Amino acid sequence: MLPAFSCNLSLTKPPEPRPTPMPFDATLPLENKALSRDAFEQEREQTLGGWPTGADVNFEEGVRYQLDLPPEKRFSEAMRKADETGATLLQPRAGVALLQEQIELLTGLQDVCDVLPTTIDAYTRHNRYQEADVGIARSREAGRSLMNGFPAVNHGLRGCRELVEALSKPVQVRHGTPDARLLAEITLAAGFTSYEGGGICYNIPYAKSVPLARSIRHWQYCDRLVGLYEEAGVRINREPFGPLTGTLVPPFVSHCVMILEGLLALEQGVRCITLGYGQAGNLVQDIAAIRSLRELGEEFFSAAGYEGYQLSTVFHQWMGGFPEEESKAYGVICLGAAAASLAGATKVIVKTPHEAEGVPTLAANRDGLKATRQMINMLSEQVKPTSAEIELETDMIKREVRAVLSKVFELGEGNIAVGTVRAFESGVMDIPFAPAQANAGVLMPVRDDHGALRVLEKGNSPLPDDVLAFHRDKIDERARSEGREASFKMVVDDVNAISDGRLVGRPK
Repeated sequence: MLPAFSCNLSLTKPPEPRPTPMPFDATLPLENKALSRDAFEQEREQTLGGWPTGADVNFEEGVRYQLDLPPEKRFSEAMRKADETGATLLQPRAGVALLQEQIELLTGLQDVCDVLPTTIDAYTRHNRYQEADVGIARSREAGRSLMNGFPAVNHGLRGCRELVEALSKPVQVRHGTPDARLLAEITLAAGFTSYEGGGICYNIPYAKSVPLARSIRHWQYCDRLVGLYEEAGVRINREPFGPLTGTLVPPFVSHCVMILEGLLALEQGVRCITLGYGQAGNLVQDIAAIRSLRELGEEFFSAAGYEGYQLSTVFHQWMGGFPEEESKAYGVICLGAAAASLAGATKVIVKTPHEAEGVPTLAANRDGLKATRQMINMLSEQVKPTSAEIELETDMIKREVRAVLSKVFELGEGNIAVGTVRAFESGVMDIPFAPAQANAGVLMPVRDDHGALRVLEKGNSPLPDDVLAFHRDKIDERARSEGREASFKMVVDDVNAISDGRLVGRPK
């Protein structure tokens, strides 16, 4: 499940600043408070009427079904046990068009992973359900999936529940949808126990012209739905998407998004949150990133007055371009497995040795999981590393996040939803290589001489002067080492480096 701009980028010049973002959608007041039950029910009626399968959803019946699920099929329970024991759970990506194909795919994976996904197709991600219907019909005619995921809305409550009942492990919805309300209603009522995404992370890296205020508001509905399940005694895991564009995203950028998504979700009643991070490649920085993400989550959530929540982390193996050669791809996978284990991530999202070729096969998925399991097993009993370098990176990430979020809170004047929109409008929040018009597109990352991500151009990001000086010194060190100026050419080389067999894009 890659964002539209995450792999095999063709970069020839620095991106121009984005056009002026769209204004707030005046029909969707953006508050940072739990939606009232009356407002929610009014919106639910409209949401469930968005496609015929919505008529089958009944919240009370969905609660009863969820409460009857055994503990071994509950995502939150799997994450809780992993946290308590220090284990790192394995989860693949997997989604095809037809129900029986999806059942066969997931049953073929569940013996080599710990928790399961259902990756949703691109039509559903854009609420194009009629075209998804056509895709299903054509897939049936072809006798194989012609879509890049599972169209859950079209299969409806009955189809999704048949999938859940065919499996013995917890299942999560993984997608990429700015407006995921109907998808949430159907899949949660069907027995999925984890729901990925958020109004920021499933807009800025995925969409071009969806107003950020609108996607945040639509995701408040999703989180309020999860909150209502929580109030009824059903714990649903929520996981914002950490890698964002998956392309040279400095840890502080994704951490800020994760914490904002977490705060927005907590306000709507969510109480089980998994914060995500996408592998950058430098082992020291990746370990520091996962450790600081959990610590910062606790810091900001507690400071905002939330308590009684369940917090965990997920590490995404490399989301950028993969080597075409299978043996090299295994090297990338195993580095990600090692980083996840050494950092103490609760879960790792596993890639496949066929990642460069398109949608992977069942066999390729199994091979990626087995390679990851072997690496994690070999590291699981070893002492988690500590060093001055890890401590320095951890401290830097924390300072960067605090500086940016402090400005976001200031811009929001007590409303972090509004503060988030204003932060993107002003460039305070800026995600590298994102396609959204709401994104400034000025902040520019580059690797240092050891492969850690640094800030080449800060744009309007409010990073402290001494932190920026630290970044400049690290970049200058690489420039001297390579005998060239630090420039956008370095960035281009870094984007392509791993698919070419290196971490740092050295001149050839």
